[in-house]
Amino acid sequence: MKSMLDRLGRIKRNDQGTPQGGVISPLLANIYLHWFDKAFYSANGPAHWADARLVRYADDFVVLARQQGERLRQYLEDKLEKWLGLELNREKTRVGDVRKESLDFLGYTFCYVNSRWYPGTRLLSLRPSTKAVQRQKDCAAVCDQSSDETVPVTELIGRINRQLRGWGNYFGHGYWKDAFHEINGHVQIWLSIHLRNKSQRPYRLPEGQTLYQHLQALGWVHLRGHVSA
Repeated sequence: MKSMLDRLGRIKRNDQGTPQGGVISPLLANIYLHWFDKAFYSANGPAHWADARLVRYADDFVVLARQQGERLRQYLEDKLEKWLGLELNREKTRVGDVRKESLDFLGYTFCYVNSRWYPGTRLLSLRPSTKAVQRQKDCAAVCDQSSDETVPVTELIGRINRQLRGWGNYFGHGYWKDAFHEINGHVQIWLSIHLRNKSQRPYRLPEGQTLYQHLQALGWVHLRGHVSA
């Protein structure tokens, strides 16, 4: 069996790195990059001479500094590539001014917006990124497409609810209303299509109920955030 799989090309042993999406990858990244954190905040690190701050999750990180310069860029490249032997993804690496452009990090979009309460004042806002919203919509579609017409709609709704609950807990901070409204509408459409496809006869809503009320009665949990800013 092993030799057959090898011939089919289904087994590939990497010489370096960790498996993409592997459950152990973030842990290994944190263990290894811990030394990068230590160097960054050491007496000779940019935390002191550039007043910089490092925000890191596994192998994704952002360096915050009021003054960007060649010295800081060279320091980061030397420490990561020469000292630690890693390879920077140049396509995903950029230098920007968050006061003038948005920043996507860990699924959120950070940007300055005009305050609704204090005219003339700009505030830093965070909201689910466009990519994060689209991925969530795709996940809802996959949940539905992977279920045949014999699956009870309550079971399908339970699957979607579990997936939405985790997503909503993570993204339910900052300005979430537009994103949550978009996903709720998308899920409602997919569930209505599923109901129509379950029978050759037209699906009829219970008398006196809207589609939204009917889906709520079947157990669908509407996405809601915790705070709005």
